[in-house]
Amino acid sequence: MTGDGSRRVASLYLPFWATDRLRRAAGAPAPDQPLALAGTLGQRRCVLAVDQAARRMGLEPGTPVAKARALHAGLMILDAAPEADRAGLDKLARWLQARVAPMVAPDPPDGIVLDTTGADHLHGGETAMLETLAQRLTNAGLTLRVALAPSLGAAHALARYGHARRIIVPPHETAAHVADLPVAALRLASGTVQSLRMLGFDRIGPLAATPRAPLTLRFGPDVARRLDQLYGRIEEPIIPVRPPEPIAAILTFAEPIGSAETIARQIAILVARVCDSLDRAAVGARDLDLIAHRVDRHAQTIAVATARPSRDRVRLTRLLCDRIETIEPGFGIERMVLTAIRVEPIDPRQRVSSLIEDETPDLSGLIDVLSNRLGARALHRVAAIESDIPERATRQVAPLASEESPDLPALQAWPRPIRLLPRPEAIRAMAALPDHPPLFFIWRGMRHHVARADGPERVFGEWWRDADEQTAARDYFRVEDTSGARFWVFREGDGEHPETGGQGWFLHGLFG
Repeated sequence: MTGDGSRRVASLYLPFWATDRLRRAAGAPAPDQPLALAGTLGQRRCVLAVDQAARRMGLEPGTPVAKARALHAGLMILDAAPEADRAGLDKLARWLQARVAPMVAPDPPDGIVLDTTGADHLHGGETAMLETLAQRLTNAGLTLRVALAPSLGAAHALARYGHARRIIVPPHETAAHVADLPVAALRLASGTVQSLRMLGFDRIGPLAATPRAPLTLRFGPDVARRLDQLYGRIEEPIIPVRPPEPIAAILTFAEPIGSAETIARQIAILVARVCDSLDRAAVGARDLDLIAHRVDRHAQTIAVATARPSRDRVRLTRLLCDRIETIEPGFGIERMVLTAIRVEPIDPRQRVSSLIEDETPDLSGLIDVLSNRLGARALHRVAAIESDIPERATRQVAPLASEESPDLPALQAWPRPIRLLPRPEAIRAMAALPDHPPLFFIWRGMRHHVARADGPERVFGEWWRDADEQTAARDYFRVEDTSGARFWVFREGDGEHPETGGQGWFLHGLFG
């Protein structure tokens, strides 16, 4: 008789969590480089975690570091960071809590549990929920196994010892799914597991069929308790992670306020208090919400954002005060609340002046003012993407996004037009030979006679995107008409083989 019923619990098992987390960080080892993490175990320095490549080499946690280096020449060994691993597990649990189910808790050192009771219909059912979850975590570079069962004990056991990477146990079918699992899946002490094996109990099914009294007399209450948790007879509570309390400041007024000058003074007080809290937490604000509660129980809100984490009192006060005209005080404001909705660590590096290089101006203040007046989406800059297709070679990024961009050989070998059209525009053109530039072309109803030209520059399609681009080609020409205007045109195809393109002509950009 089992007690499993309507409760649904998912267990995520991340067998390579420590190494997977490290590989997602900047400057991580190459994916094909065998990796082990070492730390102190008792009085010895041992391997505490390995990745899949190291596991395939036969390396296991607990191996002394000296032995691991001697047996595996190509192994990279880095220091383990258990505190960072635990913090990362908590962060992942909060991420899942915001997207999957409200009851989520870390299951250290390498797991997470979710109470998904009543939440699966929001994701298209249990199968779709697990597949979507597994796909997103796999795309993030994490190796995982997941099981969904009527109890935490069953989900935990199947995720770690089951025969499939995705397991869903229907209600009232726990016994059939766990009967063949090893007794180690019961989360018992290693000494108890060894003693049970010496008595012939290798699997959960035969152990569960044994009378309780002899087991309790020999091993104490732990074996019976774990079996009851496995079958759902005893509920195991999931204590969910709690998001950190937001940094906020509150002012309540004895008399309602309404003038812009008074509101500005109170904003400065609130910003000072919030910045003190930000300073103690060693973070800066990225998003701030100011809520003004009126005496008629209506609320007015000002929301501002910063391009970089900031706890600059003057800057944050100015950003909020610039929006005071949007507040309608009505019969007066009796309370104001300022909350740092999103905070991020502030880069500890200091700006150092140089007598050799010009100091880069700090544009974050200007960007903050413009983005809060015009909207965050109104500001952007163009960054390069590693692509030979001109319309794919750039993208819009945030104004203060990383300056890193790929080195594009094509951009260095051939000049690009100052103005690139949003999409190539079809033109009517006449060329003397298939691989020659046009003698003239008609664009937007105007005929342009070509005086001189340079090219062709052949650009091939990106074959990995789809089958149509495997043979696609373009021949680009820089042409100058008789009036001195210069254009960037291309012929679709190589001029000879139909499979490379339709042989039509297009104008893609303008020089000057």
